[in-house]
Amino acid sequence: MRAKLVLEDGRVFEGEAFGAELSAPICGEVVFNTGMTGYQEVLTDPSYAGQMVVMTYPLIGNYGIRAADAESGRPHVRAFIVSDPCDTPSHWASEGGLAAYLAENGIVALAGVDTRALTKHLRTKGTLRGAIGLADWDDQALADAAEVWQPGNLVAEVTTPHAYAVEGPGPHVVVMDFGAKRNIIRSLTALGCRVTVVPADTGADAILASAPAGIVLSNGPGDPELLTDVRANVRTLLESGVPIFGICLGHQLMALALGGRTSKMKFGHHGVNHPVQELKTGRAYVTTQNHEYAVTDLDPAVAEVTHRNLNDGTVEGMRVRAHPAFSVQFHPEACPGPGDTADLFREFVAQLPVAAR
Repeated sequence: MRAKLVLEDGRVFEGEAFGAELSAPICGEVVFNTGMTGYQEVLTDPSYAGQMVVMTYPLIGNYGIRAADAESGRPHVRAFIVSDPCDTPSHWASEGGLAAYLAENGIVALAGVDTRALTKHLRTKGTLRGAIGLADWDDQALADAAEVWQPGNLVAEVTTPHAYAVEGPGPHVVVMDFGAKRNIIRSLTALGCRVTVVPADTGADAILASAPAGIVLSNGPGDPELLTDVRANVRTLLESGVPIFGICLGHQLMALALGGRTSKMKFGHHGVNHPVQELKTGRAYVTTQNHEYAVTDLDPAVAEVTHRNLNDGTVEGMRVRAHPAFSVQFHPEACPGPGDTADLFREFVAQLPVAAR
């Protein structure tokens, strides 16, 4: 069935609808991902809530879908936009095809789109909202729908509804779930940690009452400056002296709790091939990233910048001077992507009290 993406600036990109049935306009923020593989992990990354993801690599779906590759319980993207979908996967571990998976999970997708032209448009104009509709629907009506669309409280949509535990023999680590990927939990339990995952709105007092040896502030979607209550909780947690590790949105929330600022980027970082430099050693890492906001205005007396993006110079990591806390903008747990920075989990666990380890 012929369909189209209409951006809020009126630009139209035509394609073929697949996945879930398109019976009403689907609106969201349109972003592009530069990864060549990992489409299922992208689909199930809660940080993509509210976003229509454009895959720049043309062939998507060629190795199929399998449950073990999901980074959460379901896909979170608003829509999926590709050039050439493959629905005859050839990988030995495949459990099904892309189109059926999207249909089963209610995700509308577009195929046959000129994703190169779309990506170049987003790089020039910046991230735009868009609406997907059938080919004969009115372009201006779709552009108007895109322009007025608002994402709502995305963290509330993706956080766990209740706390749960993942057993381990070692130190107790609380993960504040703003949209945590499963590999964060796997990375901690692989180091022996006993993990408790708590909802995003869990108060600092309740977290501290569980006597954690350490706290992880997870990744997640949306504008961190809207999460004022969470920011206050993070400030209290920092003052408690419990070691804290922030990832992606958790990094941004830590910066805000320290008096820094965040700003929306022109088109964000989404992919598995972003170069980051560790300033102390000069070493460069290839990282997985997924964010639309960057940390700014950090007081160097409060936090030391430890990593910077080699493409645009944005802050990619920091260490708090007065508290045992550090954070990174990229994803050390990857999935998809390289494991260059996975040792940051080991570094975090090494900071936990000896008695807890």
